[in-house]
Amino acid sequence: MNAASKPAEPQALLYDEARLQRLTAGLALVLPRWGVAESAALSLLTISENATFLVAAPDGRMVLRVYRPGYHDEGEIRSELAWIEALRAQNVVETPQPIRDREGRLLASFHDGEGLRHVAAFAHSAGHEPEADENLPGWFRHLGETAARLHRHTRGWRRPDGFRRKKWNFETIVGSGAYWGDWRFALGLDAPGRAVLERLHRRIEAETAALGEDADRFGLIHGDMRAANLLVDGSCLSVIDFDDCGFSWFGFDFAAAVSFIEDAPVVPDLREAWLAGYREVAPFSQVEERALLMLVMLRRLQLTAWIASHAETPTALSLGDAYTAGTVALAEAYLSKG
Repeated sequence: MNAASKPAEPQALLYDEARLQRLTAGLALVLPRWGVAESAALSLLTISENATFLVAAPDGRMVLRVYRPGYHDEGEIRSELAWIEALRAQNVVETPQPIRDREGRLLASFHDGEGLRHVAAFAHSAGHEPEADENLPGWFRHLGETAARLHRHTRGWRRPDGFRRKKWNFETIVGSGAYWGDWRFALGLDAPGRAVLERLHRRIEAETAALGEDADRFGLIHGDMRAANLLVDGSCLSVIDFDDCGFSWFGFDFAAAVSFIEDAPVVPDLREAWLAGYREVAPFSQVEERALLMLVMLRRLQLTAWIASHAETPTALSLGDAYTAGTVALAEAYLSKG
């Protein structure tokens, strides 16, 4: 990519106190659609691509997701919810139920003074994020089984008319059309580090092209099954947040599962556990297995860009320049393997 084609530096969508107050006020206006009073207490759960709130409903708690503007359009959001409902209907995976309003609709919307914001409601699920001391390889075996069930479902599912989700390939992950921005704006990236990542960029571009996008290895995936999007409740593992679901390599679901811990010593064990679980349910070829490390590096480069373009989020604030330095170190090790 030359200087003339380099995208503009991303502008952060700051979820400051004023914006959160506007979101809370807008949500209060749509709560009656789910039979909840405007005065119901709303508490902020997370801020990432979207802002997520917890609300006490008459028949229990529910979670409201306010979608980030400019990321998914209404058709893409409806497609996400359609897949979740299909997965639940066929008992493919444990995931929170989308809640339809009193008129049977899955989406609400409001204006927050800056534009139209879409809102979806989900049943609240019990559980907690799996911790490192909770036999993480064991949960990754379960996660591999879950990924295989999802992928098996997508191969046979007849998607509804108008179904649209983003395609996650080299170009849209880290290339000229990257949805999460250009990794060249990574926090704290210096000239030597950029030179290393440029080499990594070129190598992954060639390797993804060689891997190809045939239907036996590329299809509809969750796209973000990292620990923050898993809920452990006893022996049950639930998957939440399908906001990044789209069409990509099936192995990218493993790469996403080790997001932000790519350099942890336990990752090789997690990979073996994930593969073992996956192969109990569906085939996973040796070609795909050999590509897993490359996909992890692709995801790492994508997240390095995400931190820069989402610098206002708690995750980005907590990682900062150190994550970029770690990406450069991982890239050097990867490139040295030849």
